[in-house]
Amino acid sequence: MSILKIARMGHPILMRRAEDVTDPTDPEISRLVADMLETLEDIGGRGLAAPQVHVAKRVVIFHLNDGRNAVPEVLINPVIEPIGDDRVQGWEGCLSVPGLRGVVPRFRHIRYRAFDLDGRVIEREASDMHARVVQHECDHLDGVLYPQRMDDLRLLMFETEAKHHLNGIVLPEDVD
Repeated sequence: MSILKIARMGHPILMRRAEDVTDPTDPEISRLVADMLETLEDIGGRGLAAPQVHVAKRVVIFHLNDGRNAVPEVLINPVIEPIGDDRVQGWEGCLSVPGLRGVVPRFRHIRYRAFDLDGRVIEREASDMHARVVQHECDHLDGVLYPQRMDDLRLLMFETEAKHHLNGIVLPEDVD
C-alpha cells in the first residue's frame, strides 16, 4: 500500500468528470481503494475521491465517524438521488482545498446506489452528515469542488480566521 499525493484546487483532474469503473472487482480497483484508505488515515480526513489522488475513476471512500471501530464505506460508480427539496447549510472543508472552510447548501436527505469491491449493489438512504459527506465526495467525481456549490462566498474563509472571528461558533467536523 502507498500514501498518495492529494491533488489541489486548480489541478485539471479535479475539473472533469471521472470515468466509470468497468469492473468493480478488478484488482487494480482494490489496490486503489487500499491506497486511498491508507492515504485518508495518514492525512486524517473523513472522505476521499479517486480524482483527489490523481486517478480519474468514479470511486469514493469515507468514514461516518472518527471512532476506532469506524468502518470505511467504498462506493464505486455512485449515483445520488435527492429525496425531497429540503436543503441545509453546513460548514465543509476539503483535502483538495487546504486551509479553507465554507458554508455549503446540501440536500438533507438522499438515496444513493453504487457497487462495492465485490461487485454487489449498495443501496442506501442517508440524511444530515451522512448525506453531506456522500454529496461532497461524489461531487469530486463530476469535477465539482465545494466552493462552486456555495451561495455566499463571504462564508468562504481560512480556518484560522473562521476560528478567530466567529466568536464561539463551533465549526462542525470537516467533510474532507
